[in-house]
Amino acid sequence: MFRSTSERRRRRLLPLALVAVLALLGAGCGGDDSGDDSGTGNGSGDDVVTAGFIYIGPINDGGWTQAHEAGRADAAETLGDTAELTYKENVPEGPEAAQAMRDMIADGADIIFANSFGYGDAIKEVAAEHPDVKFEHATGLDTGGLPNVATYFGASEDTIYLTGLAAGAAIPEGGTVGFVAPFAIPEVIRHINAFQVGVAEVNPTATTKVVWTNTWFDPETERQAADSLIADGVDAIASGQDSPASGEAANEAGLPFVGYDSDQSENLPEVWLTASLYHWGTYYAERIQAVIDGTWETGDYYGGIADGFVSLAPFGDLVTQETRDLIGQREDDLVSGDFYEFAGPLVDQDGTERVPEGESMSLEDILAMDWFIDGVDGDASP
Repeated sequence: MFRSTSERRRRRLLPLALVAVLALLGAGCGGDDSGDDSGTGNGSGDDVVTAGFIYIGPINDGGWTQAHEAGRADAAETLGDTAELTYKENVPEGPEAAQAMRDMIADGADIIFANSFGYGDAIKEVAAEHPDVKFEHATGLDTGGLPNVATYFGASEDTIYLTGLAAGAAIPEGGTVGFVAPFAIPEVIRHINAFQVGVAEVNPTATTKVVWTNTWFDPETERQAADSLIADGVDAIASGQDSPASGEAANEAGLPFVGYDSDQSENLPEVWLTASLYHWGTYYAERIQAVIDGTWETGDYYGGIADGFVSLAPFGDLVTQETRDLIGQREDDLVSGDFYEFAGPLVDQDGTERVPEGESMSLEDILAMDWFIDGVDGDASP
């Protein structure tokens, strides 16, 4: 199923295998920070595969973790009684994550999905201890050479670029979008760069001003960051955070808002533009089914628009038909390969040409991106 990251950027999910229903019962799974949708217990049945999910935030965060939880629920429905899918939420990165994984293994987990970049060291540590258990790291950069570890993510830079088109068209000529961002890691840096490429395409002198929160999920801190950008006079707000707190700040200020991870079009109708969304359920079902079938293997999955792994949320009323048409055309161009937001010429904040005209960044390049393009106001290594 997996292709290496040196192959095509766009990877398509294989069709989901037909699932046989094995109605087996087991003992219940307890704990007020865990859940079980299957009703089949803790994996004691010989033919039932147990999958555990480790979440960085709460399942109702209104963003990143809630999207993963929706994917887990979809996979549970698809797989039926052949698998049980449990979770632990609010698991900090570091030693607590390693312990949570060991606890899941003690409860019978055959495969563990962990949804935060900072879980990488814990995954490799526990995976080395338990070679018979499979581990999947969302947003992970490498498997550590371990045959029981895989990474998975998606080309959200493409959909975030499209949201930049919406933002750039919604602000005055030469205006500024304030971007509330979690951590200065390659994942977030490439998202901000892709966003600014979109902003500048429709509004060439517009800029993106970044404030780092150094947290994935902290609504109070996110709100303070958004409020600070608004006080600085930005013309719109964009978020790379796990909660909708930045959108609430934009709503109170009456500024256009670009979200991330969740569709807030109904909650913030007067300021909503759009958002980049992930769809995790099919991937989760396929990978758990592979464990059931005995065909699971390591690899690096990177989904895209073409396979439905990433998409745009519905547009708000602030997005004009002209802008919608442009976004639709660019989306088609991204899928066909006729356009790529990280094609040259690309110049960094210091005026140095990073990507010459006629060349494009590779997947390996963007996964290691640690610099901001011209037009981004912020420090890529704070």
